[in-house]
Amino acid sequence: MRAAVLYPAAGALLLSTLTAAPAGGAPRTAGVSGVALAAARAAATGIAFGKCSAAQDLPGDLQCGKVSVPLDYARPDGRQIELTVSRVRATHRDPHNSKRRVPRQGALVFNPGGPGASGLFFPLVGLMPEWKRIGGAYDLVGYDPRGVGRSAPLSCQKPEDFFKGPSPAPAHPSEAYKRERVARAKKLARGCAERTGSALRHYNSLNNARDLDVLRAALGEERLTFMGASYGTYFGALYATMFPSHVRRMVFDAAVNPDPAKVWYRNNLDQSVAFESRWTDLREWIAANDEVYGLGGTAEAVRGSYERALARLAEKPAGGAVGPGQLQGAFLQAGYYDDLWPSRAEALSAYLKGDPEPLVALASPVREAAAEAENASAVYTAVECNDAPWPTDFRVWDRDNTRLARVAPFETWDNVWANLPCAYWTAPRQRPLDVRTGPGELPPTLILAAERDAAAPYDGALEMHRRLSDSVLVTERDAGTHGIAGGPNRCVNGHLDAYLLEGRLPSRRAACAGHAAPSATAPEAEAAAK
Repeated sequence: MRAAVLYPAAGALLLSTLTAAPAGGAPRTAGVSGVALAAARAAATGIAFGKCSAAQDLPGDLQCGKVSVPLDYARPDGRQIELTVSRVRATHRDPHNSKRRVPRQGALVFNPGGPGASGLFFPLVGLMPEWKRIGGAYDLVGYDPRGVGRSAPLSCQKPEDFFKGPSPAPAHPSEAYKRERVARAKKLARGCAERTGSALRHYNSLNNARDLDVLRAALGEERLTFMGASYGTYFGALYATMFPSHVRRMVFDAAVNPDPAKVWYRNNLDQSVAFESRWTDLREWIAANDEVYGLGGTAEAVRGSYERALARLAEKPAGGAVGPGQLQGAFLQAGYYDDLWPSRAEALSAYLKGDPEPLVALASPVREAAAEAENASAVYTAVECNDAPWPTDFRVWDRDNTRLARVAPFETWDNVWANLPCAYWTAPRQRPLDVRTGPGELPPTLILAAERDAAAPYDGALEMHRRLSDSVLVTERDAGTHGIAGGPNRCVNGHLDAYLLEGRLPSRRAACAGHAAPSATAPEAEAAAK
């Protein structure tokens, strides 16, 4: 389950007690005494916020600080790691009434998902019009979770080996290609173990939830106000299950399915199915704008244009670096965010007309970002592999995904290769916690979901809603952007503001009409405008 970003531009019981417990009966208090000790220390110490270092390259009024958390909550006095935290203080301003001073409501902590995404830039959203009311009332707080960026970063391979292009992207791979990818997955799993050692097992979702409680205490908050996007909704739901009395308000944006039986192997199968539908949405939009892009007047015709580009790139990579894998990656990103549709259509159109430069600019690996990208991939791999059992026989993966690729070829095998190191993982696997709260155990929470979200299929939001008693689900109909808080939908943002600023929620379920599709832009017109 890949990361969402915030709409453009968070005496110990042994850990084994929790991991050995049945999925339906894992004790909510497991590991809590270690967390309580760490949280008490953090509350006493606080966070010494100051100017962000030049190396962190974080602009504006952003302040940075550190909070220490135990590597292993079963040994809270053992090795500590530092999480880097960022903050912009509440402005106390009402953007609609300059004379009104807005009372501060505390800190709003955000996680953008991943696993492996950094949240350090989140507080800067307070500069955006959609966030100014929330930024008036809350200190906006972001952070790098354990293993990410500036928080005890993980690595599984040399960054220079991470970006390899051009690369193939077979929708129906040969047996020889499968053997090659199995060998690469085994190598990556070994690299994670060798580079991190025995600490590797402690990078998981349960510890992310525990770290969140320590961060809450370090911020001086008795109860947590939290917003998680994508994967951030999963460990946010773990937090709600483990520490319900510590919750003030929680927003789950693009909720993933927390069913223990789905974490994470089956969730990824569901994701591949959903991306096929989203790929169809994109092709239909391109076809509807055929007068602009000339890629075909039907979804099938657009598919033909895309496949012609794949074949050409396989014979001769664009710019020496963009092959079928890079083209597929660029269009996969457009499955997350429909505001990327015009740039992808423009680049494909130009390439097929003989101009490869827009595609090269769009899809070439950014070598300067290799270290950051490798780190994000390492955390993603470690957390998902540690969180739950995975099939350890490639024949299971091969069977399930060969069947799936017959009906959903766009993303299926790419998703396999991203997760296959989990088949050969050497660190202990956990049994996922049964996310569930009863009536009155948890304050009302808000779940936001786009009906056609591919990265977090809508069934996950329904399951999250079912499991968190007193939650409210707001659905953006006929839309598929991954993460809808603070986006272009005023109805969605109205529900978000009402909840965070007033604690006010609609009835158990509410719906918003989808936001408008992006406008097609003719490449010549765009060039002239520049």
